Amino acid sequence: MSRFTHALSEKLVQAWYRPELSFALLPLLPLAALVKREASRRYQNFRQFPPWKPPVPVIVVGNVTAGGTGKTPMVAALVKRLVAEGYRPGVISRGYASNKSSSPVLVGVGSDPEQCGDEPVMLAELTGVPVVVDADRQRAVRHLLDVTDCNLVISDDGLQHYRLHRDLEIALVDGTRGLGNGYCLPAGPLRESGDRLRDVDLVVTNGPCQRALPVDPVLMTLKSSQVLPVDGKSRDFTGGSGDAVHAVAGIGNPQRFFSTLEKQGFTVHPHVFPDHHSFVVDDLSSLGDGTVIMTAKDAIKCRPFARDNWWYLTVEAQLPESFWTTVLGRLSNL
Repeated sequence: MSRFTHALSEKLVQAWYRPELSFALLPLLPLAALVKREASRRYQNFRQFPPWKPPVPVIVVGNVTAGGTGKTPMVAALVKRLVAEGYRPGVISRGYASNKSSSPVLVGVGSDPEQCGDEPVMLAELTGVPVVVDADRQRAVRHLLDVTDCNLVISDDGLQHYRLHRDLEIALVDGTRGLGNGYCLPAGPLRESGDRLRDVDLVVTNGPCQRALPVDPVLMTLKSSQVLPVDGKSRDFTGGSGDAVHAVAGIGNPQRFFSTLEKQGFTVHPHVFPDHHSFVVDDLSSLGDGTVIMTAKDAIKCRPFARDNWWYLTVEAQLPESFWTTVLGRLSNL
């Protein structure tokens, strides 16, 4: 993506998340109406003609908006709790921005993010459970069950992938940005009508909810965990509050990452890249000897050429016990 295209994309996202429809987006309303109608048609077809149901429970973690809402930390939290409860979960993912083949790919620690996608590799390393990448999620589930002993599947994204049955739907919303201007793509950030949130099992906001939603959400907070070296070598972070850092983010909502670092006392010099950006060494060569802190997702791709002053921040999703009561209660009744 060129700098011009990236800048244009950023301006479009900013317009989407204003409370009211921007005048510049008015010409896109006919397309938005078509997207909304097609999304509604596909959902109604899913309800009338249920797809293949796997022999194990399926949890879908997704959203109704474009851009980052915290799905990956949520999936990692689900895996951790479900393993503690005695389940053997596996994860399926589309593997966005990967160069994978048309066949399902089993992802492991050390897999190439260019082939499998950055988030699947990060999830495999974070959770230690099997992760399968395939744009066809039905096929991904079949492969996961064929090659592992998983007894539960978590779909990373896929709320709108209606070819796959789901026993539990969890939709994430950014607490600050909400549903934006309330319009579907390309006039707004919605992949389908915001009313779809009324039909999911749990709506979770990443951070306190600052905009009205159709239903009452559950609050998720992201707790900063560790600052670790991108190159994977064993050493401690020597920085501290008040230090100036280059903050690198190629994620859906980079401002959340920058704000997290600022709350920890760092003086942040932000460097924004497109979501799922394929980093090369030249992207960061201008940062010199200054301390660099990036997201865990970006660190996966920068590891082969990382310098010893490059670090990444890990985060963990914190959820109320009422959330887990709902999830575990639903699973126990299947």
